[in-house]
Amino acid sequence: MPRVRKGAARTQARKRLRRDARGYFGSAHSHPQRMREAVQRAKRFAWRDRRQRKRNMRALWITRITAACRMRGTRYSQFMSGLRLSGILLNRKMLSQIAIEDPATFDKLVETAMKASAAQPAKQAG
Repeated sequence: MPRVRKGAARTQARKRLRRDARGYFGSAHSHPQRMREAVQRAKRFAWRDRRQRKRNMRALWITRITAACRMRGTRYSQFMSGLRLSGILLNRKMLSQIAIEDPATFDKLVETAMKASAAQPAKQAG
């Protein structure tokens, strides 16, 4: 059986590796072993950080909503509870945008939420 040398496939793999490692510091962009390690590491971080970005954005939206609620004399938890009770189904991203771009509408949302939470009987501690 003839020996297979994987000419084209190996060349393409090397090209792909070099392209991925372009711009890396020191030997990480030139030496094959360091290049492979650096690219693997970068891909791991990219995978992790795509998930972290979602977490960070949600935290930012909550911070913005909290600040907007405090300016109107209520707390974030009361506001969100009131929205749920009044049947308003807006996600945190949209609430954050409304708080920034349309304060009058956010005022109405806070008012609606506070009416709904005031109409709900308070829970007994214990």
